[in-house]
Formats: sequence, C-alpha cells, structure tokens
Amino acid sequence: MLNALNAAWNSELTPDELERVRELLLDARHTDGWPEVPADGPLPGEFRGGLHLLASKPEDRSGALAGYAHLDTAGDAFGRQVAELVIRPALRRGGLGTAVLEAVLERAELPAGPGDRLRVWSHGDHPGAARLAGRFGFTRARELLRMRLDFEKAPPLPELASPEGVRIDRFRPGVDEPEVIAVNAKAFDWHPEQGALTVEDLRATEKEDWFDPNGFFLARARLSGSAEKPSNTAGERVVGFHWTKVHPAGEDTDEPVGEVYVVGVDPDAQGGGLGKVLTLAGLRYLAEAGLRQVILYVEGDNQPAIAVYRRLGFEQWDIGVQYAR
Repeated sequence: MLNALNAAWNSELTPDELERVRELLLDARHTDGWPEVPADGPLPGEFRGGLHLLASKPEDRSGALAGYAHLDTAGDAFGRQVAELVIRPALRRGGLGTAVLEAVLERAELPAGPGDRLRVWSHGDHPGAARLAGRFGFTRARELLRMRLDFEKAPPLPELASPEGVRIDRFRPGVDEPEVIAVNAKAFDWHPEQGALTVEDLRATEKEDWFDPNGFFLARARLSGSAEKPSNTAGERVVGFHWTKVHPAGEDTDEPVGEVYVVGVDPDAQGGGLGKVLTLAGLRYLAEAGLRQVILYVEGDNQPAIAVYRRLGFEQWDIGVQYAR
C-alpha cells in the first residue's frame, strides 16, 4: 500500500517537514495522550536523529501527513534499532499501519533468523497494534507503565529519614556531571535508553528550558574502600540521585505537572531505603512548588519500585509496550 502514498525516508527534516511531523504528532497526542510534543522547537528525543519516513496521500493537497515513522538506526544501549510509528487517527484501520511497518522492516534490513534486533513501540497497548505485531513475527518484550500521583487524594508524604552517613544535596552544574553519570551507568546498566546517558547528554539537557538544578537531588556519602575521587572538599561521593521535571500547562492540562524524571541509586548503596528517601525529597520539592499532580515512568517488571510508588499514592494510568523481532 505504501506505493499508493507519497512516501520517502529522510535523514534530516527541513523546517517545513518538521512542522508537518509536529502537526501529525500533536493530532495523535490529542487521541492517544502521546507523544509529549512542544508547540515549537525541536521534537522530543525519541524522534531526533536516525531516519524519518513521511507518508501522505497524493489526493491530499494540503501536505498533511497520513503516517510517519522514526527509525533510530544508531540503536539503544544494546545495539537494537528502535522504531516509533504514528498513523493519523482519522485514517487508522485502513492498512496504513501495515504499510508503514513494512517500510520500517525493509529499511531496518534485519538479518534472517530469530533475534532481538529491532524494537517497535506501541503506546497505549492497543489491541490492533498487538495483532499487527503478531502478524509480522514480533513478540511482546517490554512494558513501560505511566503512573500518576494526585497530592490532594494521596496519603501525606512520610517524613524524610536519610540513612546514616548520607546527606541529600542539590546538583551543581559544571561539577557533578561525571559522578552522576558514573552512578547512572551502574544503576541502569540493564536499561536500553537511560544506561546510554553520557556527560555530554546531561550537559546538553542542562541547556533546555525546563532544566532546574534546584529540582535535581543528590545523595552524598563516603563509601569505605572507594577508589573514586570525591568531587567536593567534604570527601563525599554521589551514591544516588533524583532528577525531577516540571511540565508546563498546555493542551492536555491547564496546570503544570511534576515528574519523577529519573531516580538512580548506586548498586553498592542499595538496600538501605536510599531510593525511597530520594523519591520523597523530590516529591516534597514538587509539592512545595505548588504542583498538584506528579507523573512517572517505571518498567512493568520492576515490582519493588511499583510497590513503593503505590504506597506513596501513585496509580497506573497508561502503558507503553515494546515489541521485539
């Protein structure tokens, strides 16, 4: 069916193409609640770099896209290509999803035989996406839950009680990046996206409008036998962090929303409740900032973390599924 469309792969988007993609993503967000797309500026990280497939109907003279795919050819932390597919809501159930997925598979050039070389996201876990994945030999490989906390409905936050020898501090731009990335690499060595974060990535994020070091909490401690040099005069080193984010009011909400963006704990410092302490530090900060709601993303198989979040008052409200082939 792709032959019946005006479709082409591009490694870079022109300003006009960028806005056409943005318009489609915003239309999909209105129906699906995803993706988080700004009204202007760069696209979200999952749509940057790699290759872009833009597909439109020849009879549509407006230039509006009927479908779009992004293929991350560089791959995740394990070298797997990752694809995002978006079909305009009004044009779904007409074979466009099949055509776009076929184009992605052709472009990905997967070797013959079984393997886990391509991951494709389905946001919302739609039954149609599951059927499409099954037709093309994909298996369900990963679930990412989106959870939400309403401070007005949730129980009061517990008091902070840091483990002995640990203090909660704030991130210092230009100083703490190497230690944070070192902890991140150890805490997320299993994670296909977060585990690949670099010092350069972190410093680039610090330049984005939403970044606020006041909402970036670090746990500092002296670990016996550590060969790493501390980054401050107190002889401490970072053993964990909680990076919060605030989403401005927009199309989907008339008020700002906080996010538990990343919580990471050095495996050598786990087992003493440090992750919960860091989570509480960030939640208190967001509550004191006057935010009513907080969201977070958590792996569907991370039952210990999910249990902690539920006890704090978080409830699941969405899910994303990654299919593998």
